[in-house]
Amino acid sequence: MKIRKNRIKQSFRNKQVTYGLWHGIVDPYVAEICAGAGFDWVVIDAEHGPFEITQVLRHHQIISAHGAGIAVRPPSGDPVYIKRLLDMGVQTLVVPMVETAKEAGELVRAMRYPPEGKRGVGASLSRAAQWGRVEDYFEKVNDELCLIVQVESRKALANLEDICAVEGVDGVFIGPADLGASLGFPGKSDVPEVKNTILRALITIRRSGKVPGILALTDEAVRSSREAGALFIGIGADLLLLEAATSRLAKKFNGQVRP
Repeated sequence: MKIRKNRIKQSFRNKQVTYGLWHGIVDPYVAEICAGAGFDWVVIDAEHGPFEITQVLRHHQIISAHGAGIAVRPPSGDPVYIKRLLDMGVQTLVVPMVETAKEAGELVRAMRYPPEGKRGVGASLSRAAQWGRVEDYFEKVNDELCLIVQVESRKALANLEDICAVEGVDGVFIGPADLGASLGFPGKSDVPEVKNTILRALITIRRSGKVPGILALTDEAVRSSREAGALFIGIGADLLLLEAATSRLAKKFNGQVRP
């Protein structure tokens, strides 16, 4: 049996622009709707979404069946949790709140087996290796793993070039909301000070050779992010799409309901 190819990692190698969806509604039907919509990839958000780890597995299986690329955002960079995600077959991680090159390096080590890393060896017990059926799993696994670290604070910005220089980091993703709050503008990531900081960061990431990522929820944000070099672009979230559609429908027939 051959190892499963990572569509997101392949797009990174080819420096392709891709568009994806944040998935935070913990329901298999929603996962299937999102996976079949035509996005290049879907991120299962276990940081802010109330996913138990077995639910992450179920949603991963559903999305896989529809051919979309899949990433998982864990609650943190906990190496024990990361080990469980990797063993269940997750190949791309979007890790929040990475602030230093040292932290990024530890995440690389958490994703790799010894001697390069510290991932526990349990391939014969894991879905990732199809319980030992994948040929040459240990020789090929690193080629299909993809690490995206999130830069979301003033401290992380100060260390951005060092973070980008870490071998084994594939992409650097800007978190606009948290970054805006860290810069003194909570809930106002669209103010010029924050927007300009984000665009400069994307340019720095692209120049480093890493893949820049961003969550861009307006047409203007998508356009400006692309011009700055963003390649891995989140263009929506299922929770926000549902909220907007239901509010719009209710307002249409009841002027007292908020937009």
